[in-house]
Amino acid sequence: MGKKRKHSEAEAATREKKEEEVAPERPKRTLSGWKEKKDDQVNQTESTTFFRNKEKVLVTCSRRISYRYRHLMLNVVDLLPHCKKDSKIESKSSNGATLNELVELKSCSSCVFFECRKGKDLYLWMSKCPNGPSVKFLVNAVHTMEELKLTGNHLKGSRPILTFSSNFDKDAHWKLLKEMITQIFGIPKEHRKSKPYHDHVFVFSIVDDHIWFRNYQISVPHNESDKVARGGLDKMTLVEVGPRFCLNPIKIFGGSFGGPTLYENPFYISPNQIRALEKKKKAGHYVKKVKAKTRRKMHELDNPLEADEFSEMWKE
Repeated sequence: MGKKRKHSEAEAATREKKEEEVAPERPKRTLSGWKEKKDDQVNQTESTTFFRNKEKVLVTCSRRISYRYRHLMLNVVDLLPHCKKDSKIESKSSNGATLNELVELKSCSSCVFFECRKGKDLYLWMSKCPNGPSVKFLVNAVHTMEELKLTGNHLKGSRPILTFSSNFDKDAHWKLLKEMITQIFGIPKEHRKSKPYHDHVFVFSIVDDHIWFRNYQISVPHNESDKVARGGLDKMTLVEVGPRFCLNPIKIFGGSFGGPTLYENPFYISPNQIRALEKKKKAGHYVKKVKAKTRRKMHELDNPLEADEFSEMWKE
């Protein structure tokens, strides 16, 4: 039999064996599989450098809005999967404070507000909350998807391609509007409600100092096996889907729904002034008719007809 070891030597030997037999640390388990420390370090470095767009848009409208404008708002909601729709609010002087509170409660960063006045005029507000800037538009030439009955159709929730005309790079206020539109209408990448496809195009073009909006579907000819035919990309066409509307910028404010005026459109004429001018024209036509009648009566009094000698011949 061998000699017995001392107690201290036995403890040191067991410690060395335990240190040698220690199992490596078990990696963390995730939904997509096992995750090692190296991946964690890489992801941490990527997260520090990678920008993630977390844009959320609140879409709401004022009370007593007409049905056509309400359908337009619903079409915009369908086109923006990253938006949140809220109930109607009163369009009073304090709507800026209430809208900023709603945006904060809904944890959004932008707001699109459809304000209807007198049941006829539609104003569109685009605002970056809570510090601004914000823009007020007058909406003209409104055509909804249901009204136009266009043949185009695209996936609901797919990401659009935003295209702008070259006029947006001329002046400073057009550059600001371009940046606001890209942030509001641009759907964030890998959004949970969006689909990773680009099958339609948002077109923003400036004509006569107005912004015209069009939505087109990208259609490519396919075979029976749902594959793109040879040379099919050259035959790619655009089919209009809708809706259509025209935005006339009124003012650009430095704050959210108010603040200092950064830009004011010098060519803007309010619809109230246009209606007043039309009424004046109609009133002018009526005044002309009345004056013509009075002139005719005065002419008849000044130039009476001579008595006819045969007028009393057949009287008994």
